[in-house]
Amino acid sequence: MSDDRNKNNEGQTSDEIKFDQQPVFKKIKKVHGGHHGGAWKVAYADFVTAMMALFIVLWVLAQNEEVREAVAGYFKDPVGFSTKGKNILEGNSSKLIDLNLSEEMERQELERRELEKMGEKLMNELTEDTELMGLADQVKIEIVKEGLRIELIDSANDIFFEVGTSELKPEAKKLLNKVGTELSKLENKIIVEGHTDSRQYQNDGSGYSNFELSTDRANSAKRALVLGGVKEKQIDEVRGFADTRLRDPADPFSFLNRRISITVKYKSK
Repeated sequence: MSDDRNKNNEGQTSDEIKFDQQPVFKKIKKVHGGHHGGAWKVAYADFVTAMMALFIVLWVLAQNEEVREAVAGYFKDPVGFSTKGKNILEGNSSKLIDLNLSEEMERQELERRELEKMGEKLMNELTEDTELMGLADQVKIEIVKEGLRIELIDSANDIFFEVGTSELKPEAKKLLNKVGTELSKLENKIIVEGHTDSRQYQNDGSGYSNFELSTDRANSAKRALVLGGVKEKQIDEVRGFADTRLRDPADPFSFLNRRISITVKYKSK
């Protein structure tokens, strides 16, 4: 019997033997790429944050100086700013002044009053000085945006400069020396400006004009102030405006437009 079985097996091919075996099924698991994780969400969030920061910067740049200072105050001290009930997004500029800005305004107001008193004192001294009594009426002192402005306004008799020159007359030098003595007591920066009327300077083709003349006159006034005691480091600017800043625009040729302006700047400017 066994010999017959062996003969039967021997008669089968290898393919036929495999056919009788139990089939094996292999499952192939397909792996999908998915959505590549959450990295894109982080990148998108960074983009949105950057755009929001850009819009805030553009908004701040479009606001006035008061709003910009308030925003700066918030970032310097956000805790102190918020405890005072300040909201930089309310849109009401009157509520945007933080404590630092308020203190700065108080200091400037105090300085304004001090400069005002100094101007009154200087005016009284010029009026009482017998040598300068004739020039006191040509001096105008007032508070302006930059600080205290002292203007020496010429007259029809050309009391400060000879026509067409930058040479100060002796009385004008004394006046400026007196002003310089008072200003030397301060630490404020000083701006000296020269102005002319609209009569054009008669030159020989050299190109010298009212701009050069007004600048030379401002420099002459600056030197007189320094002789009076003003320190060179106090001089912040020397300007020549020719006839571009007329005091009497209705009459461009008026002697009122020929003047020297001395501005004592606020320390905070």
